[in-house]
Amino acid sequence: MEENELEYLFYLGCTIPTRLPSYEISARRILKELGVQLVEMPDFNCCGLPIDPVNHEMMVLMASRILCLAEDANLNILALCPGCSGALHKVNKMLKVDSKLRAKVNEQLKEMGMNFKGTIEVKHLVRMLNEDIGLEKIKAEVKRPLVGLRVAEHNGCHLLRPKQYEESDDPENPKVLKSLIEVTGAQCLDYIGETDCCGSTVMGVNENVPLQLVRNKLSNLKAVGVQALVTVCPSCHLMFDLNQPRVERIFEEKFGIPVLHYTQLLGLAMGINPEELAIQDLRVKASSIIETVLQ
Repeated sequence: MEENELEYLFYLGCTIPTRLPSYEISARRILKELGVQLVEMPDFNCCGLPIDPVNHEMMVLMASRILCLAEDANLNILALCPGCSGALHKVNKMLKVDSKLRAKVNEQLKEMGMNFKGTIEVKHLVRMLNEDIGLEKIKAEVKRPLVGLRVAEHNGCHLLRPKQYEESDDPENPKVLKSLIEVTGAQCLDYIGETDCCGSTVMGVNENVPLQLVRNKLSNLKAVGVQALVTVCPSCHLMFDLNQPRVERIFEEKFGIPVLHYTQLLGLAMGINPEELAIQDLRVKASSIIETVLQ
C-alpha cells in the first residue's frame, strides 16, 4: 500500500452482488481514483439485519462473525449498503460497551474459533468519504464539474437511524450526502418528504404501501424539477429505479426520473466514462443526464 493510501476490508452484503452490480462497479472505480485500496473478504455471511425482528440473538451472532473477520485482518470495514453498515456498526458498539453481551457472544464464537476484541470500526461509504477522505480531496478530483445539473438526494433510513448508533449526521435534517453531491458541482434541491422511507422492507408483506410511497417520492421530485435522484442504498435504489416503470403503469403517471448511485454521479464529475460506471445498467435510462454532462 502506498503512503497515505486508505485501506478497508470491503463488505458487499447480499443485495449488491446479486441484484445491483452497477453500485459495486461504480464504487470500485471512483475509490480507485481516490486512492482507496479495497481488500476482499475471503469469506463472509449476511449481516443478519433481515432476521433481526425474528431472532435478535442470531442477528448479533451473524454480525459478530463478520466483525471478527475484520479484526483478524486488522482492517476497518467499508460497506456500500446502509442496512449492512448499520447492523455491523450497531453490533460493534453494543459488544464494545456491554461486557455481559460480549462474553455471551464470545462463548458462541468460540465454537467457530473466533473471539470478538473490539479493535475495528465499520463505516458506510458516505461516512468514509466525508470523514476519511474529506470534501476538499474529493473536490480536487473533480475534472468535469456537473454545473447546471439539478438532482436530489435520498439517504434512506439505515444511514441515519437509529440515532443512538448512527451519530454521523442529523436524521431529521441530514447534510452529509448533500455536501458530497454539491462538491461535484451539481445542485442538490430540497423537496417535500426527503427523509421518508422508500418502503422496501414492506414489499414482502404488502406491495401497495411501498409502491404508493415510491409514487409520493417521485411526485415530490417531479414538482421541484429534478433531473435525477441520487441514492446510496441498494434497496432504495431498486425501489425508485427498478419499480419506477411499474409505478408509472399502476398510477398512470409519467415520471422518467433517472436514479443514480452517488458513486456514478461522482464518477461523472471525475471525468470517468459513463460505461465504466455501469450507467447503462439503470432501468430508467439516464441518456438525458449523460448528454447534459458531456455536452
